[in-house]
Amino acid sequence: MRDPNPRIRRALISLSDKTGLDQLAHALAEWNVELISTGGTAAKLKGAGLAVTDVADVTGFPEIMDGRVKTLHPAIHGGLLGVRGNAEHVAAAEKHKIAAIDLLIVNLYPFEQTVAGGASFDECVENIDIGGPAMIRAAAKNHASVTILVDAADYAGLFAEMASNSGRTTPEFRKRMAAKAYARTAAYDAAISNWLGAVAESVTGSAEGFPPTFTVQYKKSLDMRYGENPHQSAAFYSAGTSEPGTIAAAHQLLGKELSYNNVGDSDAALECVKAFAEKPACVIVKHANPCGVAEAGTLAEAYDRAYRTDPESAFGGIIAFNRELDAATAQSIVERQFVEVILAPSVTEDAEKAVAAKKNIRLLATGPWPIAPTPRRDLRSVVGGLLVQDADLALYDSLSVVTKRQPTAAEMADLLFAWKVAKFVKSNAIVYAKDGATLGIGAGQMSRVNSSRIAAIKAEMAGLDLKDSAVASDAFFPFPDGLLSAAGAGATAVIQPGGSMRDDEVIRAADAAGLAMVLTGMRHFRH
Repeated sequence: MRDPNPRIRRALISLSDKTGLDQLAHALAEWNVELISTGGTAAKLKGAGLAVTDVADVTGFPEIMDGRVKTLHPAIHGGLLGVRGNAEHVAAAEKHKIAAIDLLIVNLYPFEQTVAGGASFDECVENIDIGGPAMIRAAAKNHASVTILVDAADYAGLFAEMASNSGRTTPEFRKRMAAKAYARTAAYDAAISNWLGAVAESVTGSAEGFPPTFTVQYKKSLDMRYGENPHQSAAFYSAGTSEPGTIAAAHQLLGKELSYNNVGDSDAALECVKAFAEKPACVIVKHANPCGVAEAGTLAEAYDRAYRTDPESAFGGIIAFNRELDAATAQSIVERQFVEVILAPSVTEDAEKAVAAKKNIRLLATGPWPIAPTPRRDLRSVVGGLLVQDADLALYDSLSVVTKRQPTAAEMADLLFAWKVAKFVKSNAIVYAKDGATLGIGAGQMSRVNSSRIAAIKAEMAGLDLKDSAVASDAFFPFPDGLLSAAGAGATAVIQPGGSMRDDEVIRAADAAGLAMVLTGMRHFRH
């Protein structure tokens, strides 16, 4: 304990996830590092023919209470916390025969995975690690001399450090690893707190509610040139386990770094296109709103039909697909328009070459996504607080025809298509559609009737005919005026949630206009 920057001579390894353990231990053995370990980790190391000292032999005390108590002992924590070169600490260590531990490698009981797997309350509690976090915090506090690793991804970095520094690690490396270690214990404690708080608040004993305190942790993925505007600083953070098929997990193949607005708009485009599974589909987004959506027999045709909805707004937009991007579609895009980002589950080699021919287009492969969306929470910051809600993943509660005229099969297909799109348009949202393509989209207006008028104007500007189209409204029509505006533009079928005090009046107006109207029982406000 006399050397403040010692060569690593003694390491304690205790791993729940033993990925990379064999390579790690053999590399340390080649440096003549004494290995201390516990339970299953010690057994695996012995099975690999390595010399290992059991923690019980270090503490002089056996593991007890089903392994709940094994490393919580002065012989372990003194070895981690003792300040190297501090005369008082050195004297205490010598008096109590506490040897320094120079390297700690720990990962924790899989609490998060246990909860996610739907385990019982008792099993979840049993997977709360106690000794692991205590050791991690001790080693991280004493990072001036002790190296702490909590992630197998850092093993290679450890080997490189030791190789370059005669078996030592640098202060900079130890500091980075200590910060990562505290981040891990913080995330672990947050997961426990959120889960147990939700269970304690729940009448049924489930963890589906909202805990009294809510703690989240995200990891920085990207420092950005600026935020929403050039005078704002920004960074992009992602969840530690981002699922495939999300903007956070996407792999950028080409182009400049994503901007703040690129990420937001790409997320909007991707989440919208994921709503379409049966046919090849394309979504074009501008300023977080779909400006063109279509499905067709081929990806190229879907793109062409989506683009024709609103060619003006498509300029400089984000384009997302639900199928692998092929060369023909990629070539059509780069020849036709300026685009900021193209996203698809995967990209053919020829498609990547076609996009690369146009400078600075950002091309992202998202990976496949599950057909059924994974339940999650949406977060939105407000000054001094955080709004948390269940994500809006459902499409409708039920489909009820409330008019005298029933929609035809073709009208019903168009209604459901328009309804899917309307879910992703900023409120107040009106969407006209026909034959699997949008014709006009009215977004973000304070008045629903104005959204209806704007959608019709957009269609007219694009040279599209709204005759016999279907129209979707993200929320109920409070008065017949918005409905009649849509009918006047050429719509023959309407889909909306219903729920207005004037539903009867709106239904009578629909009947008088000869419209077919379907109520979904589910509103999709989007702000």
